Amino acid sequence: MNIDILTIFPDMFAPLNESILLRARENNLISVRLIDIRDFSFNKHNKVDDYPFGGGAGMVMKPEPIFRAVQSLDLAKDDPVIMMSPQGERFNHSIAENLAAKDRLTFICGHYEGIDERVREELVSRELSIGDYVLTGGELPAMVIIDAVARLLPGVLGHEASAEEDSFAQGLLEYPHYTRPREFVGKTVPSVLLSGNHEQIRLWRRKKSLERTLLRRPELINIADLTKEDKGLLREIKDKYPKSGNNNS
Repeated sequence: MNIDILTIFPDMFAPLNESILLRARENNLISVRLIDIRDFSFNKHNKVDDYPFGGGAGMVMKPEPIFRAVQSLDLAKDDPVIMMSPQGERFNHSIAENLAAKDRLTFICGHYEGIDERVREELVSRELSIGDYVLTGGELPAMVIIDAVARLLPGVLGHEASAEEDSFAQGLLEYPHYTRPREFVGKTVPSVLLSGNHEQIRLWRRKKSLERTLLRRPELINIADLTKEDKGLLREIKDKYPKSGNNNS
């Protein structure tokens, strides 16, 4: 996958040179190109913002440098151009899967009070938000999305099942994890995980996944694709937690 990032702060993307994302780049599973929007300003001071028409606080990013930067990429018609915006659709695992199927992604990272509306109207194919709050710019949200998308690409994770078992991958929260030592701070690893019985372990993990989802994110239970086995496990969980507040069966 090829990823282009338009930003006025390219140094903020240092995390892309660490951990799994670095290995993915070194193995040519993803390529990331940082494009400084200031390089496409014809102003001698590389100015990319100006006062908003109509007045108001803050500055607005000018359209011309962003248009020139996008046009320099020679994008195909179907290549997504994504703008990070608190007004965008809420990013989730389903969107990550959709983006992971693309060959190329382009991110526009805004700053200041916002970006000239003509960029949104003429260049952007999708606006995304990572939550109902405002950050100083689009760089951090872009990194969040790139990380979530990259780990879904074949070969990026050391074990392909890791992404499939993550929280939200199957519509539910993930089950608890344990490692050595067997006993720590007075707490021991559940005996079923030490039993060697793979079927019992599978059932325990599935039940814990359902339990966590019911208690922490009950709205996900209502839209999850539950099997007959899941529904039976869920009834057992509801008997254990009668005040869970979820009536889905």
